Amino acid sequence: MWDRDQPVGPTFQSVRSNRVAGCATDWKVGPTQKEPHNTDAPKRMSTTIPSGKRAARPFALAQRRVRIAPSLLAADFSRLHEEVARIERAGAEVLHLDVMDGHFVPNISFGVPVIASLREHSRMFFDAHLMIEEPKRYAEAFVKAGCDHITFHIEVTKEPRAVIEHIRGLGVSAGICINPATEVAAIEPVLNQVDLVLVMSVWPGFGGQSFMAEVLPKVTELRNRLRSDQRLEIDGGIDARTIADAARAGADTFVAGTAIFPKPDPAAAYAELKTLAESA
Repeated sequence: MWDRDQPVGPTFQSVRSNRVAGCATDWKVGPTQKEPHNTDAPKRMSTTIPSGKRAARPFALAQRRVRIAPSLLAADFSRLHEEVARIERAGAEVLHLDVMDGHFVPNISFGVPVIASLREHSRMFFDAHLMIEEPKRYAEAFVKAGCDHITFHIEVTKEPRAVIEHIRGLGVSAGICINPATEVAAIEPVLNQVDLVLVMSVWPGFGGQSFMAEVLPKVTELRNRLRSDQRLEIDGGIDARTIADAARAGADTFVAGTAIFPKPDPAAAYAELKTLAESA
């Protein structure tokens, strides 16, 4: 499992400290949002990200192998800390964070405060999937909250290169996502610039949908075009019945929500999915 405290670059520790320490009280989303103030709280390090671009850390998921990324959206929100700790003990190294804004997708899920509250309790790689209309505007807030990676949708921007550069400038890795009806050609101009490509195998915005096998040819096309250090993630309807097909098509990172968290034994469900993908 990737160790959040293991130095992977010369600025890793300082970046982690600036982003994580105090993020629950210091985060800002826009110029009109007031910063919470608590005079009784211990003095914390500032979470301000310096102006100007900086190089992203080496991509922690660069090595190709099967990874199951449990989706927080399917967890029991009345005991999130316990839910996350349980799947981390089971061996999960990636936590998938489905952020919805009620505009790009019809539902609203969770945002910066929830992620920040979990960050100090977990060493997993926080994989943020921003299903929002303005990823460039809000990316910094999610990085401050502790996200290690930001994926945005090609469908929301005409300037994906600028969004990718902005995310990388915040010191994290960048990914791009395509909906079931979006062709690979839509992301071709920036395909070599991202660390991860996410293929939606359901329509974004709702959990528990049925797997759309018709997206698998796109997965295979992308597998043949991506470098070995680029991840190919699939999200939607992934369970014990569908994960092998997705693995055979070429995916290496599998987002699974209802197939893990609501199960009587999430650790066993996680292990089963990983075994099925590795054996495909």
